[in-house]
Amino acid sequence: MFNPLRLLSSALVVALALTPALSISAASLDSASVEFKTAQQIQWVRNAEGTSERAILFGDPSKPGPYVMRIKWLPGNFSRPHFHNGDRFFTVISGTWWVGTGDHYDPNDTVPVPAGSYVLHKGGQLHYDGAKNEETIIQVTGYGPLETTQAKAH
Repeated sequence: MFNPLRLLSSALVVALALTPALSISAASLDSASVEFKTAQQIQWVRNAEGTSERAILFGDPSKPGPYVMRIKWLPGNFSRPHFHNGDRFFTVISGTWWVGTGDHYDPNDTVPVPAGSYVLHKGGQLHYDGAKNEETIIQVTGYGPLETTQAKAH
């Protein structure tokens, strides 16, 4: 009597026997050539206000030289109008980042910037930004030392 299950399991055994063994160990990288961190290895630090977290990936924004960091905006949190001393270059990693300009703070007068987008904040120009109803992660690149100046409240 023909048994299709038996035929299938026999074919599977033969296929597995003919397949080369998979390597269990991963290749290694020379850290002089390449450095990386997995998402689980990135160290997030919450700000004092509890509105966002940041992770420094490269450099130090408080010192001269290039830096790369991620900022995780928690839902419902925004910065207030401010400007930086130099240009900053952003990529929205996840969520929707909301960006506004000028010295009048109004989260309802912001533009949604979806994941995958690029944003340039020009040095010396007033802006504010944050997350509305979802966590949002952005990555920023700039050249330190980074200085942030808050706009005068109206």
